Formats: sequence, C-alpha cells, structure tokens
Amino acid sequence: MELLHSNKLSGGSGGISTQKYIDVQEIKDSVIVLKNGAIRSILLVTSINFDLKSTEEQDGIIAQYQNFLNSLDFPIQIMISSRRFNINPYLDFLSEKEKKQPNELLRLQISEYKNFIKNLTEVSNIMSKIFYIVVPFSPVESNQGGFFQKLLSIFNPKQATLAKREMFETYKSQLWQRVDHIVAGLSGTGVRIAPLNTEEIIELLYNSYNPSIYTTTIIKNISDIELGK
Repeated sequence: MELLHSNKLSGGSGGISTQKYIDVQEIKDSVIVLKNGAIRSILLVTSINFDLKSTEEQDGIIAQYQNFLNSLDFPIQIMISSRRFNINPYLDFLSEKEKKQPNELLRLQISEYKNFIKNLTEVSNIMSKIFYIVVPFSPVESNQGGFFQKLLSIFNPKQATLAKREMFETYKSQLWQRVDHIVAGLSGTGVRIAPLNTEEIIELLYNSYNPSIYTTTIIKNISDIELGK
C-alpha cells in the first residue's frame, strides 16, 4: 500500500522543490490522485470518550469495532494530527459578549474570565487531536494496457483524455463504495464521519508538510459533522 506521506521527503537538497518528493499528482473531486495512478479519500472522524461509557457500552463499542475490522478486505491508513489548540476565536467571541453586556458586574466577570483563559493557554501547551482515515483504491494496469494507452495518447490525445476521465470516474465510484462501507461499519461505535472536500484536503496536506508555518485552523467543524458524504 502506498502511504499518503512519502518517506523520500527527508534528505532533500536546498534549492530543489519538495514537490518532486511528494507522491501527490493532483487533487480533484474530493479525491487525491497519486503519481502512480492510485487514488485516496480522506475521512474526518470524531472521537468518543470511551472511559465515560458503561461496561456494557464499552463492550458493544469494542465488538462493533472488531466486526468492522474483520469486514475490511482492503487496507486503510489511520492518521492522528496533534495541533496546538487555537483559542483566539473563543476569545473574540468573549470580547463581543463583553461589549454587548449591559450589566457592569457581568461585563467585569466576562473580562476576568477572558483574561484567565488567555493566561492559561499562554502558560500551558494545550493540544487537540484530530483523527482521519485514509481510504485507498489502487487500479491494476497491465503492461500491455499501459503500452496501448501510451500509443493512444500519442496518436489520438483527445480520445485518450476522454478515456482517462472515464477511468477516473470508474475508480472514484469504487473508492466511494469503500467510503460508504467504512461509514456504515463505524457508525455503530458512536463516531461520526465526513469525507474532506478538495479545499479541505489541500489545507490538510499543506499543514502536514509545513508544520512550523500553519496556524491551527479547524478544517471542518466537528460539532456539525454529518454522516456520509
């Protein structure tokens, strides 16, 4: 299975674009297309507080997850992204509430609470974890098919482009079938799943390859996440 992140990223020399070391060819229709023709979909998955569940609920979640793993006939990649928690939107929200609060005592309490939260985040390295599942689909192409495909692209590029587009739609349809299988299999555990769209995938990859640059932008509002795609 080809991993989403290339191991060839390390060891790049200065002055050479890192893009040549990344396995991603393009991103379109909420799908990652790798340079070898394989495609990927990325699912955002919410977490559950397992320790707060009763013993019966914990046993049910474990059994459901075990059934899900046993039902898979294709590999998946589980990614965990640890990010510094961005508290600025919440502080801005409190500032707006403080301005609109007519009661002076409540306005003072909001101000003190806002300062407390701000100081707490400055002295503590508060991290949030975001969970993803990478769903793969790798079409198998014979050497003979690849040879005739190259001849077709040389003598009839327009027809080759149409054929390539049809193949992509076929592969994408099979990829979404796998996505539906994962959504159905994990729904019984209590987690919620949503595929990332093209813009969100680009943002995720940029953040992954530039960890010292990106800000902690939430790619998708997890509280509003919906099942399915």
